[in-house]
Amino acid sequence: MANRAYKYRFYPTPEQAQLLAQTFGCTRFVYNHVLRWRTDAFFQQREKVGYLQANAELTRIKRSGEFPWLNEVSCVPLQQCLRHQQAAFKNFFAGRTKYPVFKSKKHRQSAEFTRSAFSYRDGQLYMAKSKVALNIRWSRPLPCEPSTVTISKDRAGRYFVSCLCAFEPEALPVTPNMIGIDLGLKDLFVTSEGERFGNPHHTAKYASRLAKAQRRLSRKKLGSANRAKARLKVARIHAKISDGRLDRLHKLSRRLINENQVVCVESLAVKNLIRNPKLSKAIADAGWGELVRQIQYKGEWAGRQVVQIDRWYPSSKRCSCCGHTLEHLPLDVRRWDCSECGAEHDRDINAALNIKAAGLAVLALGEHVSGIG
Repeated sequence: MANRAYKYRFYPTPEQAQLLAQTFGCTRFVYNHVLRWRTDAFFQQREKVGYLQANAELTRIKRSGEFPWLNEVSCVPLQQCLRHQQAAFKNFFAGRTKYPVFKSKKHRQSAEFTRSAFSYRDGQLYMAKSKVALNIRWSRPLPCEPSTVTISKDRAGRYFVSCLCAFEPEALPVTPNMIGIDLGLKDLFVTSEGERFGNPHHTAKYASRLAKAQRRLSRKKLGSANRAKARLKVARIHAKISDGRLDRLHKLSRRLINENQVVCVESLAVKNLIRNPKLSKAIADAGWGELVRQIQYKGEWAGRQVVQIDRWYPSSKRCSCCGHTLEHLPLDVRRWDCSECGAEHDRDINAALNIKAAGLAVLALGEHVSGIG
């Protein structure tokens, strides 16, 4: 058994929208209040605060009477946000993330409900303190009753509900196909079979519309209703870009998993690559990290094998025929000839072939293939 989130868009009634706005606001307030309290406790009294103490602080501020509106919403999202904060601190102390930051009402809003704060019956979902079912666009049925429901509102004003359900993944039929893919910018990736999947450049496609909307936003008076409308237009363009990119990545990752038993990819440090001032925008728009993430979890569900080779493996500079490695290969050189065997190489296809060979070696022998030394 595995857990899987099913995300749907829904359209709340005016009463539900008001209740959700209150819930989002209370959740954000509790998160920020406790974060400030925990930070002060550490730097001023040198005290470490855990989830139990944070939950006790939540109980104290609710009973103090200073913030009576905290009792007007369900208590579950308030407790869940503290659990998320505890996880954020755990990741920070483990060195995986930066120090937790305060939540802003201008960004994405969300609230998590457990079983005691929602009900799912007759194919309808009801949240706490609301007697009307959510008007959800069910694109596909849920496999079972959800264990957790997360309601969110993005910056474009759209409402979504994510239902966490347990499901039994079904392995796809075994196929002899094995493939290596080389990620790039001109083409999103090139396969070891020579097939190219172009990069649609979603951000560049809407660049002129986005620039025009942002110019109009910059001229609006701060705090005015017209500025809020202009900000919403900018957010909708960003949402269209993000949705288009995510849709394409899902389709391509699904195709790779459906058609191949083994998929070999590079292990890229996207956070480091994105520091390049000339290529950062193009790398972020390509979505390499999201593509690899989707391939990994879809491969796990489908019984496929996804192999990531060492990031320092010289896949582009090594001849896929004889193994000779060049000392230097500039990025603008797209085709080159091997000085040892005379083979002519397309840079991307040659890299994909090397990635496939290295991935299969790792899969067969369990070796750490780096190509160094």
